[in-house]
Amino acid sequence: MSDVNGPTGQAPASNGPEDAAVGTAGTGAEAASESTTGPGAESVAGVGAPTGSTAVGANATAAAGGRRVRVVLVDDHRMFRTGVQAEIGETERTGVEVVGEAADVDQAVTVITATRPEVVLLDVHLPGGGGVEVLRRCAPLMADARQPVRFLALSVSDAAEDVIGVIRGGARGYVTKTITGTDLVDSIFRVQDGDAVFSPRLAGFVLDAFASTDAPPVDEDLDRLTQREREVLRLIARGYAYKEIAKQLFISVKTVESHVSAVLRKLQLSNRHELTRWATARRLV
Repeated sequence: MSDVNGPTGQAPASNGPEDAAVGTAGTGAEAASESTTGPGAESVAGVGAPTGSTAVGANATAAAGGRRVRVVLVDDHRMFRTGVQAEIGETERTGVEVVGEAADVDQAVTVITATRPEVVLLDVHLPGGGGVEVLRRCAPLMADARQPVRFLALSVSDAAEDVIGVIRGGARGYVTKTITGTDLVDSIFRVQDGDAVFSPRLAGFVLDAFASTDAPPVDEDLDRLTQREREVLRLIARGYAYKEIAKQLFISVKTVESHVSAVLRKLQLSNRHELTRWATARRLV
């Protein structure tokens, strides 16, 4: 999978299997990518997305009228970034211009500061501190009254704590990776306009969180798990097979098995059935 070539003066692409194409332009990306779908879901970045989908409604009008939105993609999976680029990055069709990519917190802050996009598509779980750390370090850019940088979380996770964390950090919305390309383009333009955008079931998490004055209790058992182990835990509890989890998270089946073993050991559980009961009791499913 090759990185796209950036415009003159942008930072060069980093090396490594999961590194970003930092400061890349929004054209010429390779379109091939795996689906991030779960059972019955459609992915924005994979073959599960509708064939030949286009931006419709307000965004088709925006693209036809010359309206543009500059976007940076922040995700630690290169294959997923390439798929999103292929789905939404045809500027003449969608009005979206992808001006940079990043795979971890430090790269994200560097690229966002250099390119000053209107919207950042931000994964929640990133090396270096996660999406919340990116938001913290980019707070001055979000507060710029003349040229604000707005953030839209785009994550495989639909856990309440992840949604609430990035919204408290300043993100304008949160959508999951099952979103279609058409809906993602629409969400990007809405965030650019200052609207708050959420996948339907996630809005309730935010309303509940901000309606409550009580801080959520600390779960010491859950805190033992890494972010990746939490993702695997939730997918296991939802009935995904190891192969499906590997495809969803862009990792190998062997890596999934290693994460499951680590989760069982840390939580002192014996099998996936006990794990499912444990996750259900904590409303993580």
